[in-house]
Amino acid sequence: MRALVVTAPRRAEVQDVPDPVPAAGELLVDVERVGVCGTDVELYTGEMAYIEQGHTHFPLRLGHEWTGRVFAVGDSTDDWWLGRRITGDTMLGCGHCSYCAAGHHHVCPDRYEVGIRGDWPGALAEKLIIPTRFAYEISEHVSLTAAALVEPGGNALRAVRAANIEPGQKVLVLGSGTIGLLAAQFALAEGAEVHVGGVRGGSLALARSLGVPHTWQLDDLTASASDRFDAVIEATSNDTMPAESVRLAKPAGRVVFIGLSSTPSLVDTRDIALKDITAVGILSASPGLAGAIESFANGSVVPDPIVSEVVSLEDVPARFEGRRGADAGPGPKVHVDPRLTT
Repeated sequence: MRALVVTAPRRAEVQDVPDPVPAAGELLVDVERVGVCGTDVELYTGEMAYIEQGHTHFPLRLGHEWTGRVFAVGDSTDDWWLGRRITGDTMLGCGHCSYCAAGHHHVCPDRYEVGIRGDWPGALAEKLIIPTRFAYEISEHVSLTAAALVEPGGNALRAVRAANIEPGQKVLVLGSGTIGLLAAQFALAEGAEVHVGGVRGGSLALARSLGVPHTWQLDDLTASASDRFDAVIEATSNDTMPAESVRLAKPAGRVVFIGLSSTPSLVDTRDIALKDITAVGILSASPGLAGAIESFANGSVVPDPIVSEVVSLEDVPARFEGRRGADAGPGPKVHVDPRLTT
């Protein structure tokens, strides 16, 4: 089968690799759509911390936002999965430790991360293996685009849940990338008055087209008054924004940190304590996957406009380098169809 292989920092190519074979308790998936995200780019450039920490290494097979159909199973007891459209968790916990037993497999110290950690091959390929216990069925009436947005959708939904939003409250989402725009949609579905801050005019215009009534340039927010929002969801890669989130949140409000910068983000904990702020960190979509699928299926969140273009495996290295096709739309997300050839 064809798969994208990152052989060294900033070097990637499509290779013919052996077809995977499912073992008992595993599903073999024909991949139909894959999302490219910032984590993939950091792995491609070699800047991802997991490389230095020894959790992953080159060559790499990337791709953890995906959907496809079950083509084969490793055990006849799983035959009912055949032909079903699914997605899967990225975080594959060991299933035996105290974290997994408590339902926190996404922080299992011995976890695999699909396409990221522990040599579990990712979905930027024609086929993918996923353990049955980490598979999620997706209704046929959910679009292919939305189905491949379940993983970032689960992250965004977790951030909104952590913000503990009540209808009518003012919520600021800092960041107009994929997670920020999805979080804004989930917050709108909760009845919040949603504000989005960003730097790209096209993404802010897209936010408005998705129903967000208030958009801001980040520079204007940093110059504005403090204590303005009941909750702030920080979804940028800007190392100054976590402290700004605390400043903009009202006393007794909540700040949710889901964005990651490449350098340390400094926050004065005195500001958190003296404002009685509840601060929450979010890692992984795992506890939010089912909810994201439900929201996409019932139409309360329609994420499709976030995707700007659908490209082939051969096009992916250029997208990692930040280039977009001539016909790409304003959305921040690029999708890949491994079945396409150039």
